[in-house]
Amino acid sequence: MKNLRQIVTKAVVAKGKKRSESTEVLCPPNKPSGILGCWIINHHHQAKKNGNYVEVTGKYDINVWYSHHDHSKTSVYTETIHYRDRIRLHYRDGSTGSHEEVYVKVIQQPNCTEATITKCGEKFSVCVERELLAEVVGETKVCIQVHPHDFEEEWHFGDESSSSSSSGHGKGPRSAGEGKDSSSL
Repeated sequence: MKNLRQIVTKAVVAKGKKRSESTEVLCPPNKPSGILGCWIINHHHQAKKNGNYVEVTGKYDINVWYSHHDHSKTSVYTETIHYRDRIRLHYRDGSTGSHEEVYVKVIQQPNCTEATITKCGEKFSVCVERELLAEVVGETKVCIQVHPHDFEEEWHFGDESSSSSSSGHGKGPRSAGEGKDSSSL
């Protein structure tokens, strides 16, 4: 125990992931004849920790390009959808109890998997999927082993010589005073 130290640092102490699928029913102003395309844009979200969960509130816009009046006209219908997801957290070492920061990463942006006209023929049914990853950063302790102050790592040095030949025939490096007049030194 004498050579162990605890370092207090910030680290990811909990994580959670959630994949959500939902079906949104949209009511366009004109009776649709067919769907020409559907896309989702402008996704925004915020998160806060609540117990062992992260609550994510967000919104996005669904855009449906459709034909109406017996396929003689086209329009784009846009509606903003609000959502709330609860992501269960899994702690590595238990709750730290101190100030924790919450980060949410979007693994899969809200995406349309299917868009159809409902049986009544006046609305759209849009299936949306999304996936979010929540991370909680808090203070934790890391235990390390320390070495005494006189500890020095071993280095292995091979025998080296300043000259490779003692005959002085120009092979190998010269020493500082070799080959110079001693009066010029």
